[in-house]
Amino acid sequence: MKAAASGTTFDRDSLTAAHRNLPLGTHVRVTDPKSSKSVVVRITDRGPWIRSRVIDLSLAAARSLGFTNRGVAQVRAEVL
Repeated sequence: MKAAASGTTFDRDSLTAAHRNLPLGTHVRVTDPKSSKSVVVRITDRGPWIRSRVIDLSLAAARSLGFTNRGVAQVRAEVL
């Protein structure tokens, strides 16, 4: 199991995400503009480390948005 930057164990089945700058524990609403589906995730880790990407979602969050097959998607992120 992988440890997240927050000190918790990464759980791909939890609604979590990684972000480079937001404080750990921050809640973010992530919306897929193509489908208007949204999910609220908690920032528990750091990343993504590819500069063109802003947020890295857990598998559960990606499933909630319906884009597990896409891998990378355009999303809108709103800090709550």
